[in-house]
Amino acid sequence: MMWLFLTTSYLICGTLNAGGFFNLEKEANPEVWMNISEIITYNGYPSEEYEVTTQDGYILSVNRIPRGRRDSGSTGARPVVYMQHALFADSATWLENYANGSLGFLLADAGYDVWMGNSRGNTWSRRHTTLSVTEEEFWAFSFDEMAKYDLPVIIDFIVNKTGQEKLYFIGHSLGTTIGFVAFATMPELAQRIKMNFALGPVYSFRYPTGIFTSAFLLPNSAIKRFFGTKGILLEDNTGKSPSIKICNNKILWVICSEIMSLWAGFNKKNMNMSRMDVYLSHAPTGSSVQNILHIKQSRPPLYHLTAMKVPTAIWAGGNDVLVTPKDVAWILPQIKNLRYFDLLPDWNHFDFIWGLDAAQRVYSKIIDLLKLYP
Repeated sequence: MMWLFLTTSYLICGTLNAGGFFNLEKEANPEVWMNISEIITYNGYPSEEYEVTTQDGYILSVNRIPRGRRDSGSTGARPVVYMQHALFADSATWLENYANGSLGFLLADAGYDVWMGNSRGNTWSRRHTTLSVTEEEFWAFSFDEMAKYDLPVIIDFIVNKTGQEKLYFIGHSLGTTIGFVAFATMPELAQRIKMNFALGPVYSFRYPTGIFTSAFLLPNSAIKRFFGTKGILLEDNTGKSPSIKICNNKILWVICSEIMSLWAGFNKKNMNMSRMDVYLSHAPTGSSVQNILHIKQSRPPLYHLTAMKVPTAIWAGGNDVLVTPKDVAWILPQIKNLRYFDLLPDWNHFDFIWGLDAAQRVYSKIIDLLKLYP
């Protein structure tokens, strides 16, 4: 559904620009034009950015907020939190509300050393030691490789950089899948995780109700015919998706809200609609067609989640049509070390990162659990 949305956006925005209906540069929030490090410093926090190279040659960008806005001095003693974004997103996903409503900033202010990864193939992790993005081989990856190569090398880098042997993991959507797969298949990596926090957990699409998940029922041949066999929904870091333009328009933003509702559930009363352009300035950031095909195969799952021993906390949305309550109900018995679960009846898949009440209803509980499991 997202690709249908973006295709429509491109067509409509071209018309709007030609007709001079609005000027995006005058109307957009400043953060629309910022990279991730600039968003961090714009909000008054120290920012660090690193590159790590995976065993199979992908060069990944990793962002860090080493301390809170009002803190100074050494960060060595701070416990580490690593955060993994969803499909078609990047690490800005944790920073897109105002500072008092964004999980990345709240964690930094609560005394944590915050690290945020960017999955291979997204805007900021689209380089390789030997392959070009024009080559099909570059795009021969899915969340399987993200779990097998990306997450371990990032965690190794963080451990070496901070001296902290163990850390916390927070994932949203496909970010939870990466964690589930890695911790279920690599016990040595799992031992480095103090606790696993899963927001809108994705492990299988057994009960699709949304248009996006229903699209996974299409044959692989049809998906490849339409999107090719390389990258999909690719944004570059020099320009922004036309979806920003259409969603920033005071009249046409209603189209965005309706389409987002069909995709993953949507409640405009729980979203700061004035920041819609900020939300979509970092979405979609791209991935591989192979990743889509692999997600499609996750019916049934390809991994044994029961093998994961990491203490886990899960939050799910009752109005999430991307990961339905039935999907979550199937996941829960597979988690053998489930320490906390909360179903928010009125929440959808976006509320975990953009919800106006997310800080009060979820983020505060995450911080409480971080303290409870040191």
